[in-house]
Amino acid sequence: MNIVEVRGLTKIYDGRKVVDDVCFEIKKGEIFGLLGPNGAGKTTTVSMLSCLIYPTSGDAVIEGKSIVKESMEVKKRIGVVPQEIALYPTLSAKENLIFWGEMYGLAGKKLNEKVDEVLQIVGLTERSKDAIKKYSGGMKRRINIAVGLLPSPELLMLDEPTVGVDPQSRTNILETLKELNKNGLTILYTSHYMEEVEFLCNRVAIMDAGKIIALGTKNELRLLVGERDSLKIATIDTVPEDFKEIIKKVPGVSEIQIMDKSIEILTLHGREILTKILELLADKNIKVKSIEVKEPNLESVFLHLTGKELRD
Repeated sequence: MNIVEVRGLTKIYDGRKVVDDVCFEIKKGEIFGLLGPNGAGKTTTVSMLSCLIYPTSGDAVIEGKSIVKESMEVKKRIGVVPQEIALYPTLSAKENLIFWGEMYGLAGKKLNEKVDEVLQIVGLTERSKDAIKKYSGGMKRRINIAVGLLPSPELLMLDEPTVGVDPQSRTNILETLKELNKNGLTILYTSHYMEEVEFLCNRVAIMDAGKIIALGTKNELRLLVGERDSLKIATIDTVPEDFKEIIKKVPGVSEIQIMDKSIEILTLHGREILTKILELLADKNIKVKSIEVKEPNLESVFLHLTGKELRD
Protein backbone atom coordinates (compact mmCIF):
# COMPACT_ATOMS: atom_id res chain seq x y z
CA MET A 1 0.00 0.00 0.00
CA ASN A 2 1.35 3.43 -1.01
CA ILE A 3 1.22 6.23 1.54
CA VAL A 4 2.65 8.75 -0.99
CA GLU A 5 2.12 8.96 -4.74
CA VAL A 6 3.96 11.72 -6.60
CA ARG A 7 2.95 12.44 -10.20
CA GLY A 8 4.70 14.91 -12.49
CA LEU A 9 5.74 17.27 -9.70
CA THR A 10 7.38 20.33 -11.22
CA LYS A 11 8.60 23.66 -9.84
CA ILE A 12 9.88 26.49 -12.03
CA TYR A 13 11.81 29.49 -10.67
CA ASP A 14 12.79 32.31 -13.05
CA GLY A 15 12.25 30.08 -16.06
CA ARG A 16 14.39 27.24 -14.67
CA LYS A 17 12.96 23.85 -13.72
CA VAL A 18 14.27 23.27 -10.21
CA VAL A 19 12.12 20.13 -9.95
CA ASP A 20 11.32 18.54 -13.30
CA ASP A 21 8.42 16.08 -13.72
CA VAL A 22 9.26 14.03 -10.61
CA CYS A 23 7.34 10.79 -10.04
CA PHE A 24 7.69 8.19 -7.27
CA GLU A 25 5.73 6.28 -4.63
CA ILE A 26 6.46 5.61 -0.97
CA LYS A 27 5.09 2.42 0.56
CA LYS A 28 3.55 2.48 4.00
CA GLY A 29 6.12 1.45 6.62
CA GLU A 30 9.28 1.95 4.57
CA ILE A 31 12.17 4.40 4.71
CA PHE A 32 12.41 5.98 1.27
CA GLY A 33 15.60 7.82 0.38
CA LEU A 34 15.93 10.83 -1.90
CA LEU A 35 19.64 10.94 -2.71
CA GLY A 36 21.46 13.60 -4.67
CA PRO A 37 24.04 16.40 -4.53
CA ASN A 38 23.35 19.88 -3.21
CA GLY A 39 21.17 21.73 -5.69
CA ALA A 40 19.55 18.57 -7.07
CA GLY A 41 16.04 19.71 -6.10
CA LYS A 42 15.55 17.59 -2.98
CA THR A 43 14.61 20.45 -0.64
CA THR A 44 12.19 21.94 -3.16
CA THR A 45 10.55 18.54 -3.57
CA VAL A 46 10.11 18.17 0.20
CA SER A 47 8.83 21.75 0.45
CA MET A 48 6.11 20.96 -2.10
CA LEU A 49 5.19 17.67 -0.44
CA SER A 50 4.89 19.41 2.93
CA CYS A 51 2.69 22.13 1.36
CA LEU A 52 5.13 24.95 2.11
CA ILE A 53 5.34 25.93 -1.56
CA TYR A 54 2.90 25.35 -4.41
CA PRO A 55 3.96 23.23 -7.40
CA THR A 56 4.05 24.82 -10.85
CA SER A 57 2.44 21.65 -12.16
CA GLY A 58 1.82 18.06 -11.11
CA ASP A 59 0.47 16.79 -7.81
CA ALA A 60 1.12 14.37 -4.98
CA VAL A 61 -1.30 12.41 -2.84
CA ILE A 62 -0.40 11.72 0.80
CA GLU A 63 -2.69 9.40 2.76
CA GLY A 64 -5.30 9.94 0.04
CA LYS A 65 -5.12 13.75 0.21
CA SER A 66 -3.87 16.02 -2.60
CA ILE A 67 -1.14 18.54 -1.78
CA VAL A 68 -2.70 20.87 -4.36
CA LYS A 69 -6.38 20.61 -3.43
CA GLU A 70 -6.29 19.48 0.22
CA SER A 71 -3.13 20.99 1.70
CA MET A 72 -4.59 21.51 5.18
CA GLU A 73 -5.57 17.83 5.36
CA VAL A 74 -2.08 16.81 4.23
CA LYS A 75 -0.46 18.94 6.95
CA LYS A 76 -2.45 17.07 9.61
CA ARG A 77 -0.91 13.78 8.50
CA ILE A 78 2.78 14.64 8.22
CA GLY A 79 5.73 15.66 10.36
CA VAL A 80 8.49 17.76 8.80
CA VAL A 81 12.11 18.15 9.89
CA PRO A 82 13.60 21.00 7.81
CA GLN A 83 17.26 21.40 6.94
CA GLU A 84 17.42 24.64 8.92
CA ILE A 85 17.13 24.56 12.72
CA ALA A 86 13.58 25.80 13.52
CA LEU A 87 14.04 26.50 17.23
CA TYR A 88 14.10 29.55 19.54
CA PRO A 89 17.63 29.69 21.04
CA THR A 90 16.71 31.44 24.30
CA LEU A 91 13.91 28.99 25.16
CA SER A 92 14.59 25.58 26.67
CA ALA A 93 14.04 22.41 24.66
CA LYS A 94 10.82 21.73 26.57
CA GLU A 95 9.56 25.29 26.03
CA ASN A 96 10.28 24.98 22.31
CA LEU A 97 8.38 21.72 22.12
CA ILE A 98 5.42 23.13 24.05
CA PHE A 99 5.31 26.12 21.68
CA TRP A 100 5.37 23.95 18.56
CA GLY A 101 2.94 21.47 20.12
CA GLU A 102 0.45 24.28 20.61
CA MET A 103 0.94 25.24 16.94
CA TYR A 104 -0.11 21.67 16.09
CA GLY A 105 -3.24 22.11 18.21
CA LEU A 106 -2.12 20.09 21.25
CA ALA A 107 -2.96 21.32 24.74
CA GLY A 108 -3.07 20.40 28.43
CA LYS A 109 -2.21 16.90 29.59
CA LYS A 110 -2.00 15.53 26.03
CA LEU A 111 0.57 18.18 25.10
CA ASN A 112 2.75 17.53 28.17
CA GLU A 113 2.63 13.77 27.65
CA LYS A 114 3.62 14.14 24.00
CA VAL A 115 6.50 16.49 24.83
CA ASP A 116 7.83 14.01 27.41
CA GLU A 117 7.44 11.19 24.89
CA VAL A 118 9.39 12.85 22.07
CA LEU A 119 12.13 14.01 24.45
CA GLN A 120 12.59 10.40 25.51
CA ILE A 121 12.66 9.24 21.87
CA VAL A 122 15.52 11.62 21.00
CA GLY A 123 17.31 10.95 24.29
CA LEU A 124 17.28 14.48 25.70
CA THR A 125 14.94 14.24 28.70
CA GLU A 126 17.71 15.17 31.14
CA ARG A 127 18.65 18.28 29.15
CA SER A 128 15.07 19.41 28.49
CA LYS A 129 15.29 22.49 30.76
CA ASP A 130 18.48 23.82 29.17
CA ALA A 131 18.28 26.69 26.69
CA ILE A 132 18.71 25.63 23.07
CA LYS A 133 21.65 28.06 22.71
CA LYS A 134 23.60 25.79 25.09
CA TYR A 135 23.02 22.73 22.91
CA SER A 136 25.54 21.25 20.48
CA GLY A 137 24.65 21.12 16.78
CA GLY A 138 23.73 17.45 17.07
CA MET A 139 21.44 18.05 20.04
CA LYS A 140 19.66 20.85 18.20
CA ARG A 141 19.10 18.48 15.29
CA ARG A 142 17.59 15.91 17.65
CA ILE A 143 15.16 18.48 19.07
CA ASN A 144 14.32 19.46 15.48
CA ILE A 145 13.32 15.82 14.93
CA ALA A 146 11.33 15.83 18.17
CA VAL A 147 9.29 18.77 16.84
CA GLY A 148 8.48 16.77 13.70
CA LEU A 149 7.20 13.90 15.86
CA LEU A 150 4.81 16.02 17.96
CA PRO A 151 1.74 15.59 15.72
CA SER A 152 2.12 11.75 15.74
CA PRO A 153 2.51 11.76 11.95
CA GLU A 154 1.84 8.90 9.55
CA LEU A 155 4.75 10.19 7.46
CA LEU A 156 7.91 11.91 8.70
CA MET A 157 9.87 13.93 6.11
CA LEU A 158 13.47 14.83 6.93
CA ASP A 159 15.56 17.14 4.76
CA GLU A 160 19.32 16.64 5.30
CA PRO A 161 18.90 16.21 9.10
CA THR A 162 22.57 15.44 9.83
CA VAL A 163 24.28 18.36 8.08
CA GLY A 164 26.98 19.86 10.27
CA VAL A 165 26.76 17.36 13.14
CA ASP A 166 29.52 15.27 14.71
CA PRO A 167 29.79 11.52 13.93
CA GLN A 168 28.40 10.44 17.32
CA SER A 169 25.30 12.64 16.93
CA ARG A 170 24.84 11.42 13.36
CA THR A 171 24.87 7.81 14.52
CA ASN A 172 22.37 8.65 17.26
CA ILE A 173 20.01 10.30 14.75
CA LEU A 174 20.20 7.42 12.28
CA GLU A 175 19.63 4.80 14.98
CA THR A 176 16.64 6.79 16.31
CA LEU A 177 15.09 6.86 12.83
CA LYS A 178 15.66 3.12 12.42
CA GLU A 179 13.85 2.49 15.68
CA LEU A 180 10.95 4.80 14.76
CA ASN A 181 10.58 2.92 11.49
CA LYS A 182 10.55 -0.44 13.30
CA ASN A 183 7.62 0.93 15.29
CA GLY A 184 5.68 1.60 12.09
CA LEU A 185 6.58 5.17 11.07
CA THR A 186 6.98 5.80 7.34
CA ILE A 187 9.96 8.05 6.57
CA LEU A 188 11.07 10.14 3.60
CA TYR A 189 14.78 10.89 4.06
CA THR A 190 16.76 13.26 1.85
CA SER A 191 20.55 13.38 1.90
CA HIS A 192 23.68 13.87 -0.18
CA TYR A 193 25.49 11.41 2.12
CA MET A 194 25.49 8.09 0.29
CA GLU A 195 26.46 6.07 3.39
CA GLU A 196 23.41 7.34 5.33
CA VAL A 197 21.01 6.30 2.60
CA GLU A 198 22.78 2.93 2.28
CA PHE A 199 22.31 2.38 6.02
CA LEU A 200 18.71 3.57 6.38
CA CYS A 201 16.65 3.17 3.27
CA ASN A 202 14.63 0.34 1.76
CA ARG A 203 14.28 2.05 -1.61
CA VAL A 204 16.10 5.02 -3.11
CA ALA A 205 15.41 7.66 -5.76
CA ILE A 206 18.58 9.26 -7.11
CA MET A 207 18.01 12.89 -8.06
CA ASP A 208 20.16 15.24 -10.13
CA ALA A 209 19.41 18.59 -11.79
CA GLY A 210 15.76 18.41 -10.75
CA LYS A 211 15.08 14.96 -12.20
CA ILE A 212 14.78 11.44 -10.81
CA ILE A 213 17.47 9.60 -12.78
CA ALA A 214 17.13 6.19 -11.10
CA LEU A 215 14.78 4.55 -8.61
CA GLY A 216 14.69 1.15 -6.93
CA THR A 217 15.99 -0.94 -4.07
CA LYS A 218 19.69 -0.62 -3.30
CA ASN A 219 20.40 -3.94 -5.01
CA GLU A 220 18.39 -2.95 -8.09
CA LEU A 221 20.36 0.28 -8.38
CA ARG A 222 23.70 -1.48 -7.95
CA LEU A 223 22.80 -3.70 -10.91
CA LEU A 224 22.89 -0.58 -13.09
CA VAL A 225 26.65 -0.56 -12.57
CA GLY A 226 26.96 -4.33 -12.87
CA GLU A 227 29.60 -6.25 -10.99
CA ARG A 228 32.17 -3.50 -11.41
CA ASP A 229 34.56 -2.32 -8.72
CA SER A 230 35.15 1.30 -7.76
CA LEU A 231 38.85 2.07 -7.65
CA LYS A 232 39.67 5.34 -5.82
CA ILE A 233 43.20 6.73 -5.84
CA ALA A 234 44.04 9.85 -3.82
CA THR A 235 47.22 11.64 -4.90
CA ILE A 236 49.58 14.12 -3.31
CA ASP A 237 50.04 15.91 -6.63
CA THR A 238 47.32 17.39 -8.85
CA VAL A 239 46.25 15.02 -11.61
CA PRO A 240 46.16 16.73 -15.03
CA GLU A 241 42.85 16.43 -16.87
CA ASP A 242 44.52 14.91 -19.95
CA PHE A 243 45.54 11.94 -17.79
CA LYS A 244 41.96 10.69 -18.25
CA GLU A 245 42.68 9.88 -21.91
CA ILE A 246 45.74 7.87 -20.92
CA ILE A 247 43.83 5.77 -18.37
CA LYS A 248 40.96 5.19 -20.80
CA LYS A 249 43.34 3.13 -22.93
CA VAL A 250 43.92 0.63 -20.10
CA PRO A 251 41.95 -2.59 -20.83
CA GLY A 252 39.08 -3.07 -18.35
CA VAL A 253 38.48 0.61 -17.54
CA SER A 254 34.80 1.41 -18.11
CA GLU A 255 34.42 4.90 -16.64
CA ILE A 256 36.77 7.40 -15.09
CA GLN A 257 36.44 10.66 -13.15
CA ILE A 258 39.37 12.92 -12.24
CA MET A 259 38.89 15.48 -9.45
CA ASP A 260 42.03 17.57 -8.79
CA LYS A 261 43.90 15.15 -6.49
CA SER A 262 41.76 12.05 -6.87
CA ILE A 263 40.93 9.49 -9.52
CA GLU A 264 37.86 7.24 -9.49
CA ILE A 265 37.58 4.36 -11.94
CA LEU A 266 34.81 1.84 -12.53
CA THR A 267 36.18 -1.47 -13.73
CA LEU A 268 35.46 -5.19 -13.74
CA HIS A 269 38.99 -5.89 -12.52
CA GLY A 270 39.88 -3.33 -9.86
CA ARG A 271 42.84 -5.09 -8.30
CA GLU A 272 44.15 -6.42 -11.62
CA ILE A 273 44.44 -3.03 -13.33
CA LEU A 274 45.74 -1.24 -10.23
CA THR A 275 49.38 -2.05 -11.02
CA LYS A 276 49.08 -0.59 -14.51
CA ILE A 277 47.43 2.61 -13.20
CA LEU A 278 50.21 3.05 -10.60
CA GLU A 279 52.83 2.63 -13.32
CA LEU A 280 51.18 5.35 -15.40
CA LEU A 281 51.10 7.68 -12.38
CA ALA A 282 54.76 7.01 -11.66
CA ASP A 283 55.63 7.83 -15.29
CA LYS A 284 54.02 11.25 -14.76
CA ASN A 285 55.76 11.69 -11.35
CA ILE A 286 52.37 11.84 -9.59
CA LYS A 287 52.75 10.58 -6.03
CA VAL A 288 49.97 8.42 -4.56
CA LYS A 289 48.54 9.16 -1.10
CA SER A 290 46.01 6.31 -0.70
CA ILE A 291 44.23 3.57 -2.63
CA GLU A 292 40.78 2.12 -2.07
CA VAL A 293 39.01 -0.66 -3.96
CA LYS A 294 35.27 -0.92 -3.26
CA GLU A 295 32.41 -3.02 -4.53
CA PRO A 296 29.61 -1.12 -6.30
CA ASN A 297 27.62 1.24 -4.05
CA LEU A 298 25.18 4.12 -4.61
CA GLU A 299 28.02 6.56 -5.26
CA SER A 300 29.24 4.26 -8.03
CA VAL A 301 25.71 4.28 -9.45
CA PHE A 302 25.64 8.09 -9.42
CA LEU A 303 29.03 8.26 -11.12
CA HIS A 304 27.82 5.76 -13.72
CA LEU A 305 24.63 7.73 -14.45
CA THR A 306 26.02 11.27 -14.42
CA GLY A 307 29.78 11.03 -14.92
CA LYS A 308 30.39 13.03 -11.73
CA GLU A 309 30.80 12.38 -8.03
CA LEU A 310 27.80 12.53 -5.71
CA ARG A 311 29.20 15.40 -3.63
CA ASP A 312 29.80 17.72 -6.59
